[in-house]
Amino acid sequence: MEHPRTETPTKEALLKTITFAVPCYNSTAYMDHCVETLLACGEDIEILLVDDGSTKDDTAAICDRWQNEHPDIVRAIHQPNKGHGGAVNTGLANASGFYFKVVDSDDWLDPAAMFPLMVYLRSQLDAPVPCDMVVANYVYDKVDEGEQKVMGYGNVLPEGYEFGWDEVGTFLPSQYLLMHSVYYRTEMLRKMHLELPEHTFYVDNIFVYEPLVYVRTMRYFNVDAYHYFIGREDQSVNEKVMMGRMDQQLRVTRQMIDNVDPQAVRNRHLRHYLRNYLSMMMCICSVFLRMRGGETDEQDLKDIWAYLKEQNPSLYRRVRSNALNLATNLPTEAGEKVGLKGYQIAQKIFKFN
Repeated sequence: MEHPRTETPTKEALLKTITFAVPCYNSTAYMDHCVETLLACGEDIEILLVDDGSTKDDTAAICDRWQNEHPDIVRAIHQPNKGHGGAVNTGLANASGFYFKVVDSDDWLDPAAMFPLMVYLRSQLDAPVPCDMVVANYVYDKVDEGEQKVMGYGNVLPEGYEFGWDEVGTFLPSQYLLMHSVYYRTEMLRKMHLELPEHTFYVDNIFVYEPLVYVRTMRYFNVDAYHYFIGREDQSVNEKVMMGRMDQQLRVTRQMIDNVDPQAVRNRHLRHYLRNYLSMMMCICSVFLRMRGGETDEQDLKDIWAYLKEQNPSLYRRVRSNALNLATNLPTEAGEKVGLKGYQIAQKIFKFN
């Protein structure tokens, strides 16, 4: 069984245009389709299939089969279970691509939509100042409803050229950047020492939050590249599952508070975006803890707000005064009812399940 490498490849070793890191955990039912769509992106890619301690099915064997069939493109990495964040960390540590993209094993990329992105990414290998982050649309494939919903950024990001934060518009609450929509320059992630917590769900929020303060240049492609399946009962964004994992949501939120200070960001567009994203995270914590309504939940809610206030009083005042956070944190029993109603509002706005 192969175990993850610990060395970091040099810039000269970054021969592939992009590394697709695919965390795989008991993924037999759907991972083949994912890999097939990635292979369609070209010969100059790397696919890292990170088998995260799968034991219930043939995931490990399927990873090895893909490596045997495409040894110059696919690499199978087997590791003890570390959770989604641990699998992403392993992918980044082993990546030899100039760019880095996480694709969950139950999701897939549209090869036709990826074509212009790949052309552009290839052009950046020899660019004097390569682009830090490429953004494209993603699509919610809603399993239970048989519907699709495109999440695009055409009203926020300019098209056709590289730009900085000064040219970024105001994001609607439903269209924040997600792991599905971003393609990062690998060395940028390494230099900032990005590391996601292990055995923790919702780490994708860290992945699309912490690197942004290091992003100087962006390019947006208004194409529907990433397809994200949503609606399965065991999914981490399922309402019941989220309520059962609030400890992990709180852990992720605390790390975001610790590692990024929006108030210290000089660019007002980026500062505004970071504050609003953290406001969303705090709102989700408030809504689900009040929905659970257990003996310790109210205290956990007080604690996370107290933590933000202690760590960053100025940021606390801005986030707490956000309209949704005011509504979902009203005191008294009447306030709790308003908070529970806030779930329906927040779900529609943030699209978190």
